[in-house]
Amino acid sequence: MQVGHANATFLRNCWYVAAWDYELIDGKLLARTILDEPVLLYKGESGKVVALENRCCHRAAPLSLGRLEGDDVRCMYHGLKYNPAGRCIQIPGQETIPPRLGVRSYPVIERDRLIWIWTGDPAAADPALIVDFPYLRDPAWRGVPDYLHYKANYLLIVDNLSDFAHLAFVHTKTLGGSEEYAYTTKPVAVERLERGFRVKRWHMNAPPPPFHRKVVRNDDRVDRWNVGHMHIPGIFFLESGFAPQGSGAETGNLDGAKQYRNCQFMTPETASTTHFFWNYLHNFEIDNPTIALSLRNSLVEGFMEDKHIIEEQQKVLDADPSFRLLAIGADAPLAHFRWTLTKLIAAEQKMAEQKTAAE
Repeated sequence: MQVGHANATFLRNCWYVAAWDYELIDGKLLARTILDEPVLLYKGESGKVVALENRCCHRAAPLSLGRLEGDDVRCMYHGLKYNPAGRCIQIPGQETIPPRLGVRSYPVIERDRLIWIWTGDPAAADPALIVDFPYLRDPAWRGVPDYLHYKANYLLIVDNLSDFAHLAFVHTKTLGGSEEYAYTTKPVAVERLERGFRVKRWHMNAPPPPFHRKVVRNDDRVDRWNVGHMHIPGIFFLESGFAPQGSGAETGNLDGAKQYRNCQFMTPETASTTHFFWNYLHNFEIDNPTIALSLRNSLVEGFMEDKHIIEEQQKVLDADPSFRLLAIGADAPLAHFRWTLTKLIAAEQKMAEQKTAAE
């Protein structure tokens, strides 16, 4: 079986993360390319998030170089002013404003500190379709939200997160703990879902990995589990935990266990670059802020190990577009994900073509 190249076609009728809330503080006009489209994000005087095409319809000056005026934004090239719906509402020195003057406005929702954007048909932008991660709003969990930029296609990051086996080799001294993980663990179950997959792994009687030892300060062996859940279009949730070895965590006894919840959101910037948003939360000693900071630093260290390989992988693939990746047994989840995504994109394109033909 082969795993093909990712292409520049994106699934558009779905929600993507565009920013964290802290990126829009103090009236900032945030320029961000999303799915090859220039987008301006900001919070106006009312506090509501706005997402507009970041390109003045007059002379294509970036609106992110403009000026915030209440909930509106003014282009600082010739002074055209736009409201949150993208309509031009003022042209200095001109009383009549042609109705065609305006920029695209995107459906956007702020939820659990995440700013979500819909780049497809606005009429289909149902807030109920946003994939929920309740731990972000649960006071029993604490973490530090963060962002990275990858010079690689987002599906290469999805592939990486779909594969727990790489923990042993890429993250031996950070997130993995030892190469033993690759040889002694196998997926307990791989669930192929309609819009993604769920995979679970156990590692029994194992040494705790470095990132866990830093915050727990205990070298006792543990029974360790990871449950990964990947959602279309590129949203990864990871449930992980460490219980005292032999305590029966695999049968449901979590006494003495330390647990983590990890959310990661991959949003295509272009066909070869990606916005990566994430948070790593813990449910013990949440009044101690150093634990969340330590986990954040450990994860950044691990992500940079991934990032180095993934970005070099992108260079290799760019150098030979005809190359095809051959799959191994551990690739079953990612192969299912890519197949599912390809099917959804094809259905979306077919519907768009039918709509165009009908018009």
